[in-house]
Amino acid sequence: MFSAFSSIDYDSIRTMTPVDAAVKRLDGIGHVLSGLDISAIHTQDDMTRALWTLDAADKCVRAVLAEFRTEPDTEQLVRKSRNLIDLIELARDEVTSYRGSEVLS
Repeated sequence: MFSAFSSIDYDSIRTMTPVDAAVKRLDGIGHVLSGLDISAIHTQDDMTRALWTLDAADKCVRAVLAEFRTEPDTEQLVRKSRNLIDLIELARDEVTSYRGSEVLS
C-alpha cells in the first residue's frame, strides 16, 4: 500500500451511512470556508477569488443536499446545508460591500 494512504481507516469509512458521509463532506466545505479571510481582501483579484470560492462552495453544498434529499434521516444534513448556505450568502454580502471601497485597486 502506498504510504500516504496507510493511515486511512477503511473500516470506519465502510460503516458510515450515506448521510454521515454527506455531513462529513459539508464539514469539509465549512472547514475550507473558515480559512476565507474577508479582511485580507485588498485588490480586485482578492475579491474575485473570494467570490469564486464562495460560489464554488455554494454549488458544492447544494449538490450534496440535492443528492441526499430523498434519503431518510436527513434532518441534520438539511440543517447543516442551510446553515452553510446562509453563511455563504452573508460572506458574499460582506465581500461585495468591499466593491465600492477605496482599498481595492
